[in-house]
Amino acid sequence: MSTKRKIRIVVAKPGLDSHDRGAKVIARAFRDAGMEVIYTGLWQTPEQIVETALQEDVDVVALSILSGAHMTLFPKITKLMKQKGLNDILVLGGGVIPDEDIPALKKIGIAEVFGPDTPTNTIIKFIKENTQKTK
Repeated sequence: MSTKRKIRIVVAKPGLDSHDRGAKVIARAFRDAGMEVIYTGLWQTPEQIVETALQEDVDVVALSILSGAHMTLFPKITKLMKQKGLNDILVLGGGVIPDEDIPALKKIGIAEVFGPDTPTNTIIKFIKENTQKTK
């Protein structure tokens, strides 16, 4: 008999970005939606984020960035995840990311990018529709 387990999600702030209000709002919304949330805190390196995803056996990595370094940090994270065999983890981007960068981010493995005005229920719905894991 298989039972559905809670979706496990890491909310991470890569790089030197020190604005985490949005990440905390998202983390709380995920928690309130019944997900298990691991919030990494500020100033995480790509290596730290990937190691957290590996150790915590997560279904989703949600990256929040406002610094403009998404085209440097997100590819490093997805590359490290592939190297560690974490190919079944849904990776999301959020924050202030120009529309013209989104196709390149999706090409490197970011499943979806959500801007600052995205309703939290839209993000939660996307996660639930794209993580159908059972224990």
